[in-house]
Amino acid sequence: MKMGYELNIAQTQRLIMTPELRQAIAVLQLSSLELTGYIEQQLQENPLLELDNDDREKGLESLDKDKGDGAEDNKEYDLDWELYFQDSSDLGLDLQGGKWEQKEYNYENFISRIPTFTEYLLSQLRLNPCTNRERLIAEYLIGNIDEKGYLRMSPEEVADRLKVSQIEVARALLLIQGFDPPGVGARNLQECLMIQYSAFGIENEIVKYLIEGYLGYLADGKITRIAHELGVSVQEIQKAADILKTLDPKPGRNFSDSGNNRYIVPDVIVEKVEGEYVILVNDSFSPKIKINSTYRSVLTKEKNYDSQTRNYVEGKLNAAIWLIKSIEQRRLTLYKVANCLVDMQRDFLDHGIKYLKPLNLRNVAEKVGLHESTVSRATSNKYMQTPRGILEMRSFFCTGLHGITGSTISSVCIKEMLQEIVAGEDSRVPLNDQKISDLLKQKGIKISRRTVAKYRSELNIPAIGKRIRY
Repeated sequence: MKMGYELNIAQTQRLIMTPELRQAIAVLQLSSLELTGYIEQQLQENPLLELDNDDREKGLESLDKDKGDGAEDNKEYDLDWELYFQDSSDLGLDLQGGKWEQKEYNYENFISRIPTFTEYLLSQLRLNPCTNRERLIAEYLIGNIDEKGYLRMSPEEVADRLKVSQIEVARALLLIQGFDPPGVGARNLQECLMIQYSAFGIENEIVKYLIEGYLGYLADGKITRIAHELGVSVQEIQKAADILKTLDPKPGRNFSDSGNNRYIVPDVIVEKVEGEYVILVNDSFSPKIKINSTYRSVLTKEKNYDSQTRNYVEGKLNAAIWLIKSIEQRRLTLYKVANCLVDMQRDFLDHGIKYLKPLNLRNVAEKVGLHESTVSRATSNKYMQTPRGILEMRSFFCTGLHGITGSTISSVCIKEMLQEIVAGEDSRVPLNDQKISDLLKQKGIKISRRTVAKYRSELNIPAIGKRIRY
């Protein structure tokens, strides 16, 4: 076998992900709030970028003009400075012996913060008379209560950790279980419901029996079996189950964590003006940026700077230009995609959710002349403010089924019709999945029983055995 070196020329095509292309892709998939943070970060890292504030420049120009007019009259100019120093508010002195006027505080100027679940329980603990030892045990127990309101440590573990008796722990736990909301401090679902049963003063023994031994049967819809074992009528079990549904199995879930608040700023605004939809890309929250002319002057031939300085400024200038181009390209892409969505889903915006048409990324990509991945990035984590409310741009896309006539109907519309059918059924004789499928076929929708069961599960509609009323 002959071995050696050879030189060959081959022509190939490769797609290279340059830093500029990566930046353009990253900017496209940013939401409005994320884009604002990204621009602020670039302003700190790139000295050739600066805020483009035209109003500020106009204000400075008018200020310079006022100064020029004031310089013509030295007497008036000196008088202004005289009045300025007589004010003495910036000097910390009271030259005229005037009284200091303290601004009154208004409680409306303070920002309120919703207390957390733990803070709410601790505030109730401080209002209860107890010894320091009992308070320390109760604080430790409250610290081990999760966001649902359940105690995640056994009293034995608490007594072992704190080196106290189990009787003291049980006394502190009993104190906490009397706090609001009712059911807090329970160790399981059964104890939680029993605490609420006693706190609300429910006078129905069947509810108590259901909590103590029939929660599993009740969840499976076996009401007839429960009635047979308790020796009562099915109607009494149904009534007791309705009372049981008014209790809260997760008493701590109504206390939201303020740190999990998520603010939504619409990236696109759609307004209906004289029967036509006007689309605006919402860039009012993003800072306007431009190239700093002072640093850019380094690249002129008249300035004699060393090559290292020129290379640094040139690199930063290219990065700044690419960032501005990427932001502008993001705005144009968002406008194209939003315009296409409004065009194709106009019936939905006019008449409601029932008129939402089946739509996917490929349909939009073909119409606007972009790649599917570009459309996906342009609609990911973006929101559109419409006359129907603030909607996620991804909600305009949905799958569909073929009707009997050959037309395509969106899955959202089918789910809406399914909900209406279940809401209008006779609760004593509810419809099974096959009957619902037959009703939808009568309306021109070809759908199988398994698909009905799938949609029903997605809508959290229980099965026929759990919807029946006696």
